[in-house]
Amino acid sequence: MLLSAGFALAQQKDVAGGKDHPLISRYPGSIITEYSASAFDEYTLPLGKLEGGQFAKSQSLEGKLTRLHYEIPLGRSPLEVSRNYAQALQTGGFQKLFSCSSAEQCGGGTVGNVGWCGGCSPRQLSAKLSRQEGDVYVSFHVEQDNPDVQAQVQLDVIEMKAMEAGLVTVDAAALGNDLTRTGHSAVYGIYFDTGKADVKPESDAALQEIAKLLQQNSALKLHVVGHTDNLGQLASNMDLSHRRADAVVNILSKKYSIGAARLDSQGVGPLAPVASNESEAGRAKNRRVELVKQ
Repeated sequence: MLLSAGFALAQQKDVAGGKDHPLISRYPGSIITEYSASAFDEYTLPLGKLEGGQFAKSQSLEGKLTRLHYEIPLGRSPLEVSRNYAQALQTGGFQKLFSCSSAEQCGGGTVGNVGWCGGCSPRQLSAKLSRQEGDVYVSFHVEQDNPDVQAQVQLDVIEMKAMEAGLVTVDAAALGNDLTRTGHSAVYGIYFDTGKADVKPESDAALQEIAKLLQQNSALKLHVVGHTDNLGQLASNMDLSHRRADAVVNILSKKYSIGAARLDSQGVGPLAPVASNESEAGRAKNRRVELVKQ
């Protein structure tokens, strides 16, 4: 399916590697000035005004993320551009989730991987396409400093899909060595859906190794500590990290018969990062479960 906001023109001036997303073309005459594509990334979909470093409402997404930044031909207004994109999305079967059309309605600032100018004639549209092979979300944002400069478009397309799991292995011996050497060990093989505390089935291999470590060392007692990145509110991240640690302790106790007195759950949210939260790679390192020797 191709959603057309107009016919595609030659791309001689596009940034190296830049190309339109297959689901939606560019506004005629636009140039791609920034382009990135990630097979699996995290994204905060705007569903409300951006103010004070957070959205009034948003949705956390994970999947294939394509980000395109366009420069629109001089003389074309944000209104004209946004109306074309809105019409194309509607024709293509997308459902509108949120829209705003002024600085007062949209707000401004930066949160996670989204940034808006606070007073640049902004227009925003967030939309969803339901499909059998996986839902697709679109965040379209256009803004213009003044009528004498080109309008700028940020188009983010998120194609929902599950993360490819099983790429990182956890070994009981390595966990034990970390605990002996540093008193703690980070575990990246325990998986949760975004914003949830239910342990996913693909976490079994890591949990088996933790149980094996505890079974081999009957005197060992552990704090199980949940960690998050800094996206979202602090209070909710603190609560989420603790609930995730609780979930791990419950599985170790019930499924692997580890005595409850040997395990303690704690959550510190984003307060103990091991990398910068400015990039998805850093945020991925910060989202973890740590074992700490009691």
